Order: sequence, then C-alpha cells, then structure tokens
Amino acid sequence: MEVLAVLSVCLLVCLCNSASPYLRDQLERPPTFCHGLDCPRFKVLKSVKGEYEVREYSASQWVSTNSAGIDFAEASQTNFRRLYNYISGKNSAGKKIKMTAPVIIKIIPGPGPACESNFTMSFYVVKDNPPTPTDSKVFLQGFPSFRAYVRSFGGYDMESIKPWLKEADKLRNFLNGTYSYNTDYYYTAGYDSPFKILHRHNEVWFIAE
Repeated sequence: MEVLAVLSVCLLVCLCNSASPYLRDQLERPPTFCHGLDCPRFKVLKSVKGEYEVREYSASQWVSTNSAGIDFAEASQTNFRRLYNYISGKNSAGKKIKMTAPVIIKIIPGPGPACESNFTMSFYVVKDNPPTPTDSKVFLQGFPSFRAYVRSFGGYDMESIKPWLKEADKLRNFLNGTYSYNTDYYYTAGYDSPFKILHRHNEVWFIAE
C-alpha cells in the first residue's frame, strides 16, 4: 500500500508539472479590457461589484513624463506627445516600441481650483532593459509591487478632469474609511484608443499605504 501511495504522489506531481505551463499562461494572460496589449500583471484580492476592486500589482517598469498646469487636457496632450515620440523611435536605440496599456496619469492636485496640479503620465514598459529616452523630459522609472483600490467605469469624454474627479469621489465614498490609502495623489488609467467610441474602460486608482 505504501508503494502504491508513493507512486500515486509521483504521478500527481508529474501531471501538475506537465500542466503548469498552461496554468501559468492562464494566470498571466492580461484582462480582456487590455484588448490584446501588454499590461501590468495584477491579482484581484477583492471585488465589490459595481463599486471597486482591491488589486495587488507586481513590480513593473514605466516610461514617464510630467507637466504642471491648471488644464488637464493640455497637460495630457503634451505628456502623451512626448511618450508617443519615445515609443516611435525617439530613444537611444532609435527603434519603435509597441503600445501597451493602460496610459496612467498620476495627479497631485493643487491646493485650490485656480492652482497648478502636477500630472505625470506613464506608459507600461515590457522590456527588461528598455532604450533610454533622448528627450530630457522623459524618464524611465520602476514601480515596486503595490496594492491599489480601483474603480472601473465607462465613458468617452475623458479630456476633462471632471469625470475622473466624479469617479474618484465615488471610490472614496465606497471605501468610506475601510482602507488606508495615500490621499496626496491618485491615478487615472485609460485602456482605449481615442478612436474607440463605445464600451470604453477607464479606471481610478488609490494606492494603499
């Protein structure tokens, strides 16, 4: 009986090992809202339907740039143009880099409605050793693993900051003191091309402390 038990365990280990590449592939596939683009990997720790998710993100690398100003749309256009130039070949290798998702913006709000806010836009980078930006206003940065409280929502008119603020307020109310997160800044995340009109996927992230 002991021999049979040992053989059974060995067979089970072999089956698990042979299946593991498939299982790993299933676990590592990006979510459907990434639309086949490379995305940062995360685990969903908790999901409250229609309200928010708690996600654990793996360490990742990003290419970023920032602008200060009052106009969210103007800062976004400036920052996007710099990053798009980087992936279009304005880098030390002179090579094009595939677009990824999401486009995230770290927003540090100004002290008042007529005061400048700081907007840092980032594209996710897949390569371990990405080429260096040649634009001095563009830089590479690593994100350590982090936990985020995420609210997802649809909508197209994202050039104004108002829809993002509205959803950030909703997320704040849903969390309602349940979790501790950094209140000095928050992130917006967009997953869709500007040419896509319907069924868009947008997110607001609060970063856990």
